[in-house]
Formats: sequence, C-alpha cells, structure tokens
Amino acid sequence: MATNRKLGRTTDIRMAMLRNLLTDLILHEEIRTTEARAKEVKAMADSIIALAVKEKDNFETVDTKVVKAKLDSKGNKETELVKSKNGKEYLKVVKVETVEKRQKDMPTRLNARRKMMKTLNKVKDEKGKNIDLPSKLFNEIAPKYEGRVGGYTTIIKVGQRRGDAAETVILKLV
Repeated sequence: MATNRKLGRTTDIRMAMLRNLLTDLILHEEIRTTEARAKEVKAMADSIIALAVKEKDNFETVDTKVVKAKLDSKGNKETELVKSKNGKEYLKVVKVETVEKRQKDMPTRLNARRKMMKTLNKVKDEKGKNIDLPSKLFNEIAPKYEGRVGGYTTIIKVGQRRGDAAETVILKLV
C-alpha cells in the first residue's frame, strides 16, 4: 500500500510546506529543495497541471454590461450638479454603461479552478497586487503541455547540501 512521506513533520505543517513549494513551483517554474520533498511536490504538481490541461478551453465568451464612471481627459471622474427632492443641490458622478466580452467558466472548469485555489497559496507581486495562479495555469502553462500525457515536471539531482549532507535537487517544469 502506497503512503505519503511524512518528511519528519506533523500533518498540518507538512501540508503547508508542500503547498508553499507547489505555489513557488507554479510561480517560478523551478525550485531547489530536497529529494524527498521534490518527489511529493512532483505528484501534486503533475495532478494540478493535468487538471489545467484538461479544462484549458472549457469556457464561453459572454457579453457583460459594465457600469463605470465617465472620465475626463485628465482621468478624473466627471460630475454633474443634480437637485434632490427636498431642493438641495449635490454633485453626482456621471456613469457610462458599456458591454464587455468576458470569459465565463463552464461548471467543470470552475470546479477545477476551485481545486487549484484550495491547493495553491495566494501570492502578491512587488506592487502588492494579487497574482492569479489558476489563470496562469490555464493560460500559460497548460498550452505548453497540450499534447503531453503526464510527466510535466522533472527532477535534476544537484548534489549534497553543505550543512546536513541532504540530497538536493532542482524540480522544474519540463
């Protein structure tokens, strides 16, 4: 019977560590870690990438009404003077209604996105904006592996770590 490696950690700490490693692998497409950890993350990464490849094109494009504030040439919101029912005047922002085309996930792709979000951690870039890792999986990583069946990651042995002589490897996307 196959079991997961314990990696000398309790379950919650081990799962948090593996989630961090998987998130870094998807974000940077390459990580350096120990061999046992890499083997565990490899299985997780292969399954999540296979899910992304399967659901890559499972969406429809829909027209969505979007109401935005009208902007002037300087980028400021335009306002107009309006009179209320009780006779007081106030400034009201002028709204513009437009139609945009957006991707709407089909139910199975939505489920896959939710599984990915459960497995991956939230990440922010240098400016503090959230990076959408499921979208990166669907739009950047999955098209590279479209014709491939499994084997999305590879382990390259580097050598022993200096402090404790642990076998280190580079885990990267093929």
